[in-house]
Amino acid sequence: MRAAQAVELALRKTAPDAHVRNVDVLTLTNAGFRKIYGQAYLDLVNKAPHVLGFIYDMMDKPRHPRSHRDRFRLALEKLNLAKFLDLVQDEPWDVVVNTHFLPAELIASLRREGKLQIPQITVTTDFETHRLWVNEPCDHYTTATEEGAAYLEHWKVPREHVSVTGIPIHPVFSEAKDRNACLKAHGLAGDRPILLQLAGGFGVGPIEQLYRGVLSVEVPLEIIVVAGRNAAVREQLEKIDPPKRHLTKVLGFTEQIDELMAVADIVLSKPGGLTTSEVLARGAAMVVVNPIPGQESRNSDFLLENGAAIKVNNVGTMPFKLTQLLEDPKRLAAIKANARKLAKPRAAFDIARLALDRVKSK
Repeated sequence: MRAAQAVELALRKTAPDAHVRNVDVLTLTNAGFRKIYGQAYLDLVNKAPHVLGFIYDMMDKPRHPRSHRDRFRLALEKLNLAKFLDLVQDEPWDVVVNTHFLPAELIASLRREGKLQIPQITVTTDFETHRLWVNEPCDHYTTATEEGAAYLEHWKVPREHVSVTGIPIHPVFSEAKDRNACLKAHGLAGDRPILLQLAGGFGVGPIEQLYRGVLSVEVPLEIIVVAGRNAAVREQLEKIDPPKRHLTKVLGFTEQIDELMAVADIVLSKPGGLTTSEVLARGAAMVVVNPIPGQESRNSDFLLENGAAIKVNNVGTMPFKLTQLLEDPKRLAAIKANARKLAKPRAAFDIARLALDRVKSK
């Protein structure tokens, strides 16, 4: 949804007169399907991430034209997303931009059946691609990396149908920020390295363990923890008395992540595609923790291969690895420089332009 919002905002800035509608397809289904499709994913992330990784790898295999599993899944999706099918069939859309493979798969199916003619663009939102993103016919795909484009080509997508744009992030990340103004706005000192710990919008994961691990680092830090919408965790963190060598700030959900990333030297986070792209856009060094097996572990590989992150495999060694990084300013600076080289902060605008060009060429 954050990727879709980014493209929507870029479209509104680029073409103010365009009629743009941003739709979460799971709002157009019943509660049961929504729970299975959405909540089941979050449950696996929190309770059985390795099962999720197994499913991810299992689904990243060649699709047999007569696969009973795929045909059943598609039929189930159509049955439960009739309102979405009505939406795309009953209104005269010029182009559809998908930031998830579910609507792309449904639209491709309708086009194969001759029931729909709308051009569609599929926007992949991780640093590697996956077989599920390939849903033909699709007029164009966008990827985060050349490697992601090569993998789509492996799945028989013509290379000329793929653009390497990066992952779409909020347009605010394409705007320069004054460091001193951001420090002042958030009541930060800025007189020592700033570490930003993120827990996602829902505030999940071993947040307190990670926070206590950061607090045990001997190098003086200014630590900002964003607990998301998890009020209980935020309250628990606020009760922790930090060592005097550190300055700390505990926040709940905030819409100023771009400003916090603009002043951060290090961001401690899971490597989701959107979050990672935001960190790169602000040129911070990333400390990867708890990547979800599958897409996030591959995102982590991309960052490590390109020297834009370090990875912490367990909380117990985090203070050691953080200290090593903080005591080596040249290494920290190199990681931040590598992050800036990988950044594609205007991806949303590039995708908006592709969509508008598609409309003009009709």
